[in-house]
Amino acid sequence: MPIDDLQQAAQKIAGFLATLNKLGGLRLKYKIMAGDGAQDAESQSPALCVELDGPDVTLVTQHNGELLLALETIAAQILRLDQREGDLVSFDAANFKAVRAAELRLTAETTADKVIRSGVPHAFPHMNSRERRLMHMAFRGIEGVETASNGEGMERFLAVYPAGKTHLPVTPPAKPRSFGDRGRGFGDRGRSSGDRGRFRH
Repeated sequence: MPIDDLQQAAQKIAGFLATLNKLGGLRLKYKIMAGDGAQDAESQSPALCVELDGPDVTLVTQHNGELLLALETIAAQILRLDQREGDLVSFDAANFKAVRAAELRLTAETTADKVIRSGVPHAFPHMNSRERRLMHMAFRGIEGVETASNGEGMERFLAVYPAGKTHLPVTPPAKPRSFGDRGRGFGDRGRSSGDRGRFRH
């Protein structure tokens, strides 16, 4: 379902980001593009695209962009979008998504070569649904392999198979460690797309 009022939606996101700066002590600038002016680095056309900048922009891109994706998720919830509509809102900062997409494409090429040579399926560590979709897209342009998502919920993961052999068994990735796990530091953890409008701050 499309966002009915893009201008109102953009104002809600602007309000959220202003509050985040005020209460969170962050120094983020933002530009919100709506409708035909909204484009992101994933070749999608979201209804709203938010570009972050400013002194604290590096904070949102650290740790594989965890905070960036969290802000995107919160914005989708503010607009009452369900999980299938999450792509209607896209957040980016310092060209993070374009760089990340290039990294994922390189990973896809390397993994495909390994799977084709060995004939053994490969399971990726757990990743969010957006990155799984990007990986699926990257593999579509590579001959000799097929991809499939396996598992449910937080345990869902992407697997790569030799072409025509998705029936082969694949070993699931290790489950993500919780914050309550002891004996290992953070360094040991796996890394696991209408109306037109423009708002500036």
